[in-house]
Amino acid sequence: MSELKVNKISPRSGTDVTLGDSGDTFTIPSGATLTNNGTATGFGPTGAVSWDTTAKTSGFTAVSGTGYFCNTTSAGFTVTLPATPSAGDIVGLIDYAGTFDTNALTIDGNGEDIEGAAINFQLTGDREGVVLIYVDSTQGWLPISGINEGTDALSPAPYSIDFLVVAGGGGGGHGNGGGGGGGAGGFRTSTETVNTGVAITVTVGDGGAGSASAGVVSSSGSNSSISGSGLTTITSAGGGGAGTYSGVAGVAGGSGGGGGGSNSTGGAGGSGNTPSTVPSQGNNGGAGTTNGNTPYINGGGGGGAGAIGITPTNVSGGGNGGDGTASSITGSSVPYAGGGGGGAENSPAGGGTGGTGGGGAGGKSGGVAGIAGTINTGGGGGGGGYPTAPAIYGAAGGKGVVILSMPDASYSGTTTGSPTVATGVSGKTVLTFTGSGSYTT
Repeated sequence: MSELKVNKISPRSGTDVTLGDSGDTFTIPSGATLTNNGTATGFGPTGAVSWDTTAKTSGFTAVSGTGYFCNTTSAGFTVTLPATPSAGDIVGLIDYAGTFDTNALTIDGNGEDIEGAAINFQLTGDREGVVLIYVDSTQGWLPISGINEGTDALSPAPYSIDFLVVAGGGGGGHGNGGGGGGGAGGFRTSTETVNTGVAITVTVGDGGAGSASAGVVSSSGSNSSISGSGLTTITSAGGGGAGTYSGVAGVAGGSGGGGGGSNSTGGAGGSGNTPSTVPSQGNNGGAGTTNGNTPYINGGGGGGAGAIGITPTNVSGGGNGGDGTASSITGSSVPYAGGGGGGAENSPAGGGTGGTGGGGAGGKSGGVAGIAGTINTGGGGGGGGYPTAPAIYGAAGGKGVVILSMPDASYSGTTTGSPTVATGVSGKTVLTFTGSGSYTT
């Protein structure tokens, strides 16, 4: 066997050097070391990484070809995989202190998929480890080895969902003597951290029917809610039904219904925020008036999510509905849950205005009907006009709505009930349920 001893091999011309011919084998003896100070291409991944022996305790961006000991004893953190990776890039991660089961390590693909999904993953097992290799833009990073937690060491990371839950609004009161405005549906918001695979049940409440008989309160709205395994159930109460002529009081609810007018004693407004929640989901309705020394009888305004319903005077016309509360969960500021305006008997000032957020205006003399609450806002219905049917009847409350917002990358696409889906809303996917259904995380 011949032997060649040189300190450096350089090309005779150009910049390329070829060793041997196709089919040749070059052997590296035991104990020899190859040091790469440049870029090695064409070798393919070997599944091995060089380990950084300084344990990491906070978030960092990994470098291809390196393995990291990750210490989550104090808190979990995020490892961001290399940007603009090439096929064959490789990263290793391992639980330094056996604490991934308490404080998970999150893996961020840095714009690339992990296991074919554009979401973050986690390592959550005690003493768990994984080696990830970048394949292509379709599958992204894939695990080629994992220890202690089965064949696949990765699990999708939990993510946050914002919720808006608005119940159905109460119907307006009969207008023979100042029907009250319907109370707005309860307005509640929450933010929950969810694991993947959780079915979230969505219930959207209907608006209540208006009263068609003097002395009989209108129907309250129906509750809206969200619930699911591991979630805090959020229930918004239906808006309170409205009182009618002869001093019938409004009904308690998410927001209370307005009281009816009377020749003797006006009906009280219904209580809002019933049942009690923190923060409050709604406000009280206004009381109805008596005619006193005037011929005018007016219904109280229904309560809204953001303000009480107004108690009118004899000469002011029907009480205005309480304003609702605005939410920007859809990407724009939109008011919801306004109270219905009270109706007026004979008063030249007319019926009360509906509260912002879908509350319907109250009716007035001359056969002018109250206005229904706007659907899918939870607005209360307006009190009835006077003196002829059907204008004298109270108007219906508006149906409620439930809206979910989550990161675009986390949206699973699994729904029932045909919600409206909007993506790319400042990086969020927004689901608007106008009827009952579900979303599976």
